[in-house]
Amino acid sequence: MSMIRTFQAAKTLCELSGWKLSNLPLQKLLYLSHMYHLGEYNEPLIDGEFQAWDLGPVEPTLYRQVKAYGDKPIQDVFRVGPVAPTTTEYEALAEIYDELGDRRPSSLVAITHEDHGAWARYYNPNVNGIVIPNRAIRQEFNERRQRANNNRN
Repeated sequence: MSMIRTFQAAKTLCELSGWKLSNLPLQKLLYLSHMYHLGEYNEPLIDGEFQAWDLGPVEPTLYRQVKAYGDKPIQDVFRVGPVAPTTTEYEALAEIYDELGDRRPSSLVAITHEDHGAWARYYNPNVNGIVIPNRAIRQEFNERRQRANNNRN
């Protein structure tokens, strides 16, 4: 499977951060950007799949690519260019980064671990590698939007 779109999106988030992101916040921001893109445009942002890991949704190929950095800022190991700025993909990444990029990793984990969210529905601490289907991620986006709209009214 080609991981070009996943790595382009990850590189774009790292660039937006000034190359200050470590693995955990990168994974959470990428997941939330993917959720936003699925919800707004009904298309996946990345070409990989998120799995329900202990610390939330993780794209395993990206994780393997950057895990050596641990909690240190990731360097450019992606070997692809960033997402073009005139695309819906870039819009989703920039929107999520602008809104959540300065959050602490624990805050991002709390967002992605929301009760009844896609991660919570698929997470099993005894089973590794459970894929979170895009339909469940899109459903979580729609439920979050509905709650936000209800809270405004």
